[in-house]
Amino acid sequence: MSDRMPVLYLSHGAPPLADDALWTAQLAAWSAELPRPAAILVVSAHWEAAPVTLGATTTVPLEYDFWGFPDRYYRVTYPAPGAPALADRVRGLLTAPGTPVHDAPARGLDHGAYVPLVEMYPEADIPVLQLSLPTLDPGRLLRLGRRLAPLREEGVLIVGSGFFTHNLRELRWDAGPDEAPAWSKEFDAWGREALDRGDVDALLDFEHAAPAGRTAHPRTEHFAPLFVTLGAGETDLPGQRTVIDGFWAGLAKRSVQIG
Repeated sequence: MSDRMPVLYLSHGAPPLADDALWTAQLAAWSAELPRPAAILVVSAHWEAAPVTLGATTTVPLEYDFWGFPDRYYRVTYPAPGAPALADRVRGLLTAPGTPVHDAPARGLDHGAYVPLVEMYPEADIPVLQLSLPTLDPGRLLRLGRRLAPLREEGVLIVGSGFFTHNLRELRWDAGPDEAPAWSKEFDAWGREALDRGDVDALLDFEHAAPAGRTAHPRTEHFAPLFVTLGAGETDLPGQRTVIDGFWAGLAKRSVQIG
């Protein structure tokens, strides 16, 4: 049995995920089945910065990067230890001539990172580092993930955090966990089939190859972390599996594990 850590892509939800008994239970059950990480590296849809930038290298306040929610969502804390050693390792893997890695030590974990981690690792006792999305180009993100892959042999859980479909103009707050508009269901089914086939080329071209690709992702930042996950998990891709599926407010919350 390999000691290599799996790689995750998860749909992270908005802060009200904490009120969804089904989804929080699914995330908690998922983490209970995983090997305990030495550290966690998160690539979130909610932080785009180029060149690659590292945040939360020490424990700093969270980024409450959302607006218009009740006050209780702004009182959530997640004081996970910083991961300066992991930050050094990531710099070593990613720094190349002309492509430096920047630091944003005052930037805390955003909700794409801490909202799922509160449910998966509620004790906040595992070091967490956040890595920015330096681009939305799928091919470049795939290559970024490949360069991060050695971390898996070092006990690091790499997490791409987005949303499998993400069109906020089409939210249906009254929809049940199996209810969604046709575009969301069609894209989700296409994505599941492409993942099951290990068809990375189709996934890279999702805006054109998928049904309703541009409706499912009017802007692509929530699908983009999947490509980091695919790159980091490439050697184990035939063994990927969906851990969470269904819908939330009409959006597909498909979340997958590679390895």
